[in-house]
Amino acid sequence: MKEISVTSSFLVFDTLKELPDDIQNLMNEAIAIRKKAYAPYSKFRVGTALLLDNGKIILGSNQENAAYPSGLCAERVAIFHAGSVYPEAKILKIAITAASDTNQTQAPIPPCGSCRQSIAEYEIKQETPIEIYFMGEVGVIYQSASLKNLLPFMFDKKFL
Repeated sequence: MKEISVTSSFLVFDTLKELPDDIQNLMNEAIAIRKKAYAPYSKFRVGTALLLDNGKIILGSNQENAAYPSGLCAERVAIFHAGSVYPEAKILKIAITAASDTNQTQAPIPPCGSCRQSIAEYEIKQETPIEIYFMGEVGVIYQSASLKNLLPFMFDKKFL
């Protein structure tokens, strides 16, 4: 038997103003679309903005459904839209923000497991890392240089 160690590294920004201008803009787009999320059941709103290599910004917010789990997370709404409308474009950066209607989220909220797997599929497909920035409603913002930091043992097509 042996043990392996896996480490992840993130940059931490104390405020939105510390982010580079293009990421500030992307996160502000994510914040704006978060407010339009359809979240009557969880009262937890998530907004995502993707920057594509063609310069387009694709937005997504979570969409819930009474017939749980028929809804869809903000990240997958945006990723699947980008993949269907711009199938040849690469996703360069993703900004994610989450807020609760019942209490203020102060910790960075990362993508859920299903969204991590969906982001992984596109990162593998395009053969380039996707920068991921995530935050709560307020507080620090984490930046991951690649989805591999969030999901180091990715399941992909090579296992099929």
